[in-house]
Amino acid sequence: MGKSGLLLHVCCAPCAAGCVERLIAEDREVTLYFSNSNIATEEEFARRLVSVEALARIFRLPLEVDPYDHAAWLERVAGLEAEPEKGARCPVCFGFSLERAARRAAELGVGFATTLTVSPHKSSRVIFEAGARWEHFEPYDFKKRDGFRRSRELARQYEFYMQNFCGCEFSLR
Repeated sequence: MGKSGLLLHVCCAPCAAGCVERLIAEDREVTLYFSNSNIATEEEFARRLVSVEALARIFRLPLEVDPYDHAAWLERVAGLEAEPEKGARCPVCFGFSLERAARRAAELGVGFATTLTVSPHKSSRVIFEAGARWEHFEPYDFKKRDGFRRSRELARQYEFYMQNFCGCEFSLR
């Protein structure tokens, strides 16, 4: 049986590192997909992308970058700006990024997953509910098997930029 392709939505290199390591160990053929229009500034987007590019080089993986479109993201979450972190805005945000990944995965004829589930600050259940809209979504819970700890170890080892917020301006409050 050959490797099966997977488009991996990547929020950032520190989260993605352990996810990538696990998927490669499972003999998956991974393409990284950096899609993060939720990030408040182009400067922060670019800063995170530098580490994702390094991750792609280290693991010898193809990387696709979804064009930054913060205005479209703001339009999608309009009316939810005052929601607290982990409130009603987050599932809408997840859906925005996953929809873009789903579209690209369908074009490539592969399944897709997201690194968002590795974070202890994100509910895997909520992410899985958002992803369930697409039949080619693969619900990996990367928190399992100490995934977050392993991702952080690799991030330190490779000196990836480690941000302290999800990226959206509303989470900074």
